[in-house]
Amino acid sequence: MDASAVKPADIYGIERWGQGLLKVLESGEVGLVNPLNEEAAPVPLLTVMHELETRGIRAPVLVRVNAFLEHQLRRLNESFAEAIRAADYGGSYRGVFPIKVNQQAEVVDRIVTHGAPYGFGLEAGSKPELLIALSRRLAPDALVICNGIKDAEFVRLAILAQKLGITCVIVLESPRELDTVLAEARALGLEPTLGVRVKLTRQISGKWAESSGDRSAFGMTMNQVVEVLDKLAAEGLSHCLTLQHSHLGSQIPNVNEARMAADEAARVFVELTREGAPLTHLDLGGGLGIDYTGEHRAAPNSVNYSLGEYCANLVETVKFVFDAAEVKHPTLVTESGRATVATSSMLIFNVLEATYYDRATPETAQEGDNHLLQSLAEIPSYVSVARLQECISDATWYREELRALFRRGQIGLREMARAERVYLYAVERIKRVAAELEEVPEEIAEALEGYADIYHGNFSLFQSLPDIWAIDQVHPVMPLQRLGEAPTRRAVLSDITCDSDGKIDRFVLADGVHHALPVHDLREDEPYYLGVFFVGAYQETLGDLHNLFGDTNVVTIDLRADGGYDLLHEVEGDSIAEVLSYVEYDPRDALDAFKARVEAHVSSGGITTAERRELIALFKDSLAGYTYYEH
Repeated sequence: MDASAVKPADIYGIERWGQGLLKVLESGEVGLVNPLNEEAAPVPLLTVMHELETRGIRAPVLVRVNAFLEHQLRRLNESFAEAIRAADYGGSYRGVFPIKVNQQAEVVDRIVTHGAPYGFGLEAGSKPELLIALSRRLAPDALVICNGIKDAEFVRLAILAQKLGITCVIVLESPRELDTVLAEARALGLEPTLGVRVKLTRQISGKWAESSGDRSAFGMTMNQVVEVLDKLAAEGLSHCLTLQHSHLGSQIPNVNEARMAADEAARVFVELTREGAPLTHLDLGGGLGIDYTGEHRAAPNSVNYSLGEYCANLVETVKFVFDAAEVKHPTLVTESGRATVATSSMLIFNVLEATYYDRATPETAQEGDNHLLQSLAEIPSYVSVARLQECISDATWYREELRALFRRGQIGLREMARAERVYLYAVERIKRVAAELEEVPEEIAEALEGYADIYHGNFSLFQSLPDIWAIDQVHPVMPLQRLGEAPTRRAVLSDITCDSDGKIDRFVLADGVHHALPVHDLREDEPYYLGVFFVGAYQETLGDLHNLFGDTNVVTIDLRADGGYDLLHEVEGDSIAEVLSYVEYDPRDALDAFKARVEAHVSSGGITTAERRELIALFKDSLAGYTYYEH
């Protein structure tokens, strides 16, 4: 993209992917838009960061925006309500949030609070998640959907929860699981509320295709479902089966795939009712996607539908099946985790330094230099729009040949260092001329991305953005400031870990996904902040302790009507002592061992007692300190 042909802020495509939650302000900063109050002035995210820093809450920091979460819950429930009204559907909608998508208490509690008016519930896929769900103050009409493999204790808790007025649905994943449920029900003298998870034959496309279809890990085949129906009938408990769960998929890119899967799920529902199952709820699982790139097309990081379209299409599809079969319309349930929380969180970090892959200062060959170096030094003299590709090819050729000579010992270290400086100056001239083009040819654009700088960020990819590393997930990334200035550089982002995989090299821009991010030159004594957006789903709970970088600082803010914000909640990031304890080190033992080592050097005369005091104090301070770079 020609940065000079558009407003600098437009390069990042925030109007395409920002969902109206973010905008570029006249100050050139990213602003948080209050979706619950159209009259409220946007809150500059850079202002939030500066004020957090004055409170002692340093970058990197995960910022959760409560208004974004509440807004998304409203949209989800009201969109289904509107679809049901428009289609004259006879049932209602009950959403549940899968706790695995974001298990943080602050997030789950706000979902419970904001979801209460809609009877919004929780999905638990493990015993710890069930304990979370049972301890929350859910609305009386909210569901707790129990998925996953369950032991006897899990089942017993779910059955007994009914005595507390909690509608806890045990979704059977296999015929064997039914045996466990029946045994616990007999022991308790209570009847369970049951669901059955049925595998669909339809498989969606995208990154999570294997979570759907008849080869998916969870759920039962038709043969196993019949076995369960027969066993329930023999036990006189057919009436306990009230819910069918058929997972459509995850991050479904194409709305027609969702339609086809919903059609099949409804057909299975019809057949189960004909077998005597008194089903009242159809759980269509997850699937509702997020358009991370703003491309609005069926692609791995995008979707070709809006939230309203998704809801309308599901309701219309299942209604047609139920009407044709003359089956009463059931309550529709979805487990839309990603769509609920993804947009509500963003990771903000500062850039520590940059490695530049060009050089503004001219560099020439010297007498006696290799002829290849002399040829390389001539390139800036003939760089032009017409010869741009020629210059790129020449620069690449001469540099590689010179490197080969160095490896064979035919040129020395200083001549090779001079060759690198000559090359970087040629690259600077090539970049400058390419910036004059209204449209950069694809081959040249790819070559320019190979010249991208490296901006070193104060974050750990593996801790805070694991899906970028593991499955090539794309999240929008952009600077928080100086958006009124044309970015003069393109960079890939490297994290603070000593691992070559700790980098981000795919970025959402207005014209698609690129391998370099437009950025500004770094200035002395002025922090340069970057934001990674829509990280609320999975990223907060999947991270590991690569290089022992722990959780970042976390804040939850709310946007006020006057354009300000309130700090609702703060969690300090992990200290080094806490991280060491996670991997089975005792910080006190480490301190004692260090003290003993230092004391031994005092005894031998290697250090003074004053130096001993300084070393031990520094060790203690480090144990209590942040795992990330501290200014």
